[in-house]
Amino acid sequence: MAEQEIKSEEGTTQQAETTPMPEASAAESTNQQEDLQKQVEQYKDLLLRKAAEFDNFKRRTENEMAAIVKYAHEDVVEDLLPVLDDFERSLKHSRESKDYDALQKGIELIYQKLTKVLENRGLKSFETVGKVFDVSLHDALMQLPKTDVPHQTVLEEVQKGYMLNDKVIRHAKVVVSSATEQPSVDKFA
Repeated sequence: MAEQEIKSEEGTTQQAETTPMPEASAAESTNQQEDLQKQVEQYKDLLLRKAAEFDNFKRRTENEMAAIVKYAHEDVVEDLLPVLDDFERSLKHSRESKDYDALQKGIELIYQKLTKVLENRGLKSFETVGKVFDVSLHDALMQLPKTDVPHQTVLEEVQKGYMLNDKVIRHAKVVVSSATEQPSVDKFA
């Protein structure tokens, strides 16, 4: 340590001890660097932990979504199982009995049950015959010239169309009326 002379107000000199400046700042700087390095290590550790937590969350969410998609139709299938049971009983009965009227009545009951299950889920068919052709509801399979009905009127339904809630999930396949064909007159004849 270095000593300095200090003069007091009375004129006497005293010697005071002082610490050398460069040595003290180097020690403080080293301590600060060590503290900063510890902070960096803590933040690095925290970042790695958060990244691992996020990866685990992401993986868990993906697995949950896959399970939801995999079993999304479980409740619909459960509703359809009684209809399947009825079909199996009808098939078994049709092999054992030749009563076709009873078989037809059984199939009609099963059809009604299936229709009810699907309607409860939001499925409904829509009327087409006699309606004006609508591209958002119908697929025209062919056109027939007719004079007794307006142009672009649905004449026949080949396959039913269905809506699920308010969305068309299958267009009706239909036959549509067209304007009567005029015999072509050859201008050059």
